[in-house]
Amino acid sequence: MNEMVRPSPTVLVIFGAGGDLTWRKLTPALFNLFLDHYLPEQFAILGVDIKAMKDDEFRKHLRHGVDQFSRRGKPDDQDWQAFSTNIAYLAADFTQADFYSDLGSILAEKDKAWGEQANRVYYQATPPRFVENIVNQLGKSKLAQNRKRSRIVLEKPFGRDLESANALNEMLTRVFNETQIFRIDHYLGKETVQNILAFRFANSLFEPIWDRRYIDHIQITMAERVGVEHRGSYYDQAGAMRDMIQNHLLQVLCLIAMEPPVSFVDEEIRNKKVDVLHAIRQIPQDKVHEYAVRGQYAEGWIEGEQAVGYRQEPGVNEDSITETYAALKLFVDNWRWQDVPFYLRTGKRLPSRVSEVAIQFKPAPHQSFPATSLGDWQPNRLVIQIQPEEGILLRFQAKRPGPKVRLGPVDMRFSYRDAFQTTPPEAYETLLLDVMVGDATLFMRADQVEAAWNVVMPVLDGWNAVSPEDFPNYQSGTWGPEAAQILIATDGRSWILPG
Repeated sequence: MNEMVRPSPTVLVIFGAGGDLTWRKLTPALFNLFLDHYLPEQFAILGVDIKAMKDDEFRKHLRHGVDQFSRRGKPDDQDWQAFSTNIAYLAADFTQADFYSDLGSILAEKDKAWGEQANRVYYQATPPRFVENIVNQLGKSKLAQNRKRSRIVLEKPFGRDLESANALNEMLTRVFNETQIFRIDHYLGKETVQNILAFRFANSLFEPIWDRRYIDHIQITMAERVGVEHRGSYYDQAGAMRDMIQNHLLQVLCLIAMEPPVSFVDEEIRNKKVDVLHAIRQIPQDKVHEYAVRGQYAEGWIEGEQAVGYRQEPGVNEDSITETYAALKLFVDNWRWQDVPFYLRTGKRLPSRVSEVAIQFKPAPHQSFPATSLGDWQPNRLVIQIQPEEGILLRFQAKRPGPKVRLGPVDMRFSYRDAFQTTPPEAYETLLLDVMVGDATLFMRADQVEAAWNVVMPVLDGWNAVSPEDFPNYQSGTWGPEAAQILIATDGRSWILPG
């Protein structure tokens, strides 16, 4: 979140580098950072995986990923050559102690060649089951001792419940200091998500009305058109609550609900977000049905194409009771937000891919206009659009043209692309650079992870106690189960159609 500075010399060690994450996300992001001159002049990327592969073969594989997934499109050959000379591959079993001795020698050689100790970033692009072994071996090999230079990056999931999250954090902090641990949530790297802070705290216009006196409720939607695709075996052990709400949606809620920070120092921002999570009202386990809804998609049609049901997806149990849709009603019990409901929803096989936050304001306290002039009057609404289009929309009332007074809603729009005439960086570009410079603002701290699990555990425990009898309960291509409409309709409200 600070002004971008170029990192000091850095070696990025990617464990599990032969996988999809490195191919689709990490390498395109690193290449774009290179083109934008954000990478240090002295940098190295060391891919580590079990598969035998030569350096040139590995670079060619990564080049295909950049061709397909870089926001800039296919790279210039000369640019790629300049970048890829810094990439090497090491075929090794990283569960074995001998490997870490070899790794230490390679890192020491880099330090000697560069004339200073480089940043060492250990990126865990492996399945969760390998993380503990890697962390312990890094500790035994004394490759994590320098607290200022050594960092570890972990992808979600950060546990699968509160107990396992606590165990994971305890294991990590036996080797690494908390300041060295970067738990990555790619949603927090999106430009519009970061823009929430700028919108709220760099402008005096909205902050005075950003509370229970003026806001009726808030909706946070993250909808996906796709199903589980190739992630069936993982997703069937996770579900929508663990995969999306416990991390992505709760992090966005924190940015919307947090108090103004004293400064933009990383610990100050993270403290404010943890305060929000601690203030969220605990859901009684015997009343989970009043606060949460789950669903699972059946076959259906999306834009003229037939989609199979969740239980027919590869890697999914044919009798699975894993939820692919979850909706949740939360309250933040503090002075600013008391009794303002936050409605969260996410799901797969919904009509469109869209992520947005809708802030619905209360109606004007007195309507002086005659009823005949109101027409299709709607309350004021602020919509922060996260994807696919990044921008902000403000809906307010205006008089329609003509001799009679007739009111109608109009929209004032800000588009990131139109305003700045540029393609925003991918989330991983921002986050990888932050790791290299040591800025933890956009990363989750241990207590934040545990507080987020604490919010959703009553729901997960309640769902585990009673199996759903109506799965699958929504068709692909619809906006989820009927129970989700009832959840919000009970409060006299309705879901806002995204987009």
